[in-house]
Amino acid sequence: MSGWGHWEVEQEGVTVKGSSHFNPDPDAETLYKAMKGIGTNEQAITDVLTKRSNAQRQQIAKSFKAQFGKDLIETLKSELSGKFERLIVALMYPPYRYEAKELHDAMKGLGTKEGVIIEILASRTKHQLREIMKAYEEDYGSSLEEDIQADTTGYLERILVCLLQGSRDDVSGFVDPGLALQDAQALYAAGEKIHGTDEMKFITILCTRSATHLMRVFEEYEKIANKSIEDSIKSETHGSLEEAMLTVVKCTRNLHSYFAERLYYAMKGAGTRDGTLIRNIVSRSEIDLNLIKGQFQKMYGKTLSSMIMSDTSGDYKNALLNLVGSDP
Repeated sequence: MSGWGHWEVEQEGVTVKGSSHFNPDPDAETLYKAMKGIGTNEQAITDVLTKRSNAQRQQIAKSFKAQFGKDLIETLKSELSGKFERLIVALMYPPYRYEAKELHDAMKGLGTKEGVIIEILASRTKHQLREIMKAYEEDYGSSLEEDIQADTTGYLERILVCLLQGSRDDVSGFVDPGLALQDAQALYAAGEKIHGTDEMKFITILCTRSATHLMRVFEEYEKIANKSIEDSIKSETHGSLEEAMLTVVKCTRNLHSYFAERLYYAMKGAGTRDGTLIRNIVSRSEIDLNLIKGQFQKMYGKTLSSMIMSDTSGDYKNALLNLVGSDP
């Protein structure tokens, strides 16, 4: 089943549903009291913000400013620190503004975090990408596309700009077997058949065809080349371009498996990639995190929450576990 098939929010996919008897004023007051005076009550902050939907958090921020004359995000930043602060602040951003911020942070300063840009651009729908671009321009006064072009080079720049156009959305679900075969042959000719790779051919097909079509192309490719498209990409390309192409393939095959893998490798081995962990849990919590959890358990034989428990600690751990919810 192609991971792009069900973009409508599946209710069973949502781990953070928000409060059914919601009133922002007492919540804002609870937060104010939790941060007033000496010391901070992190538990109270966690209890309010991880148990409300993003739309509800926006109302809490409005009420906080109206009642106390202070900006909630700025107040949280001044009272909290470290990973817990990073997680709580992430929860306070409206979804598209949050992803725009993650992209902006990935490009500002020295060195570019290509992995973040690849993850977001390869896994979002055309509508989501449009909204992210709009939020980016509003918040940073520049075009996301131009910033990506200024920050990356070569084929990586090309694949990212192509992905940003969002031409892969699957509207009809119709697949032309003849065209799928033609694409598979073109990929084979561009990679395995001759010495040297025609990267542009790979980029064009991966970035402009729908997921259902690509699934058929991958099947046909395997018959012709006697190896998977992933294996060919690994042997023909390297570095960030390889990562970008493989990410498109993974998101095409199964979006939930892709996110499960991102979360797993954020925690596996020494050290935790907290940016990846926070971004994926926060951004999927109101979309499909339950489905990702199910896939995680299938793929790794353990639950996402058990891995979070052994890999994180303190208020940061408690807040993450609240967002992830009970085990599947």
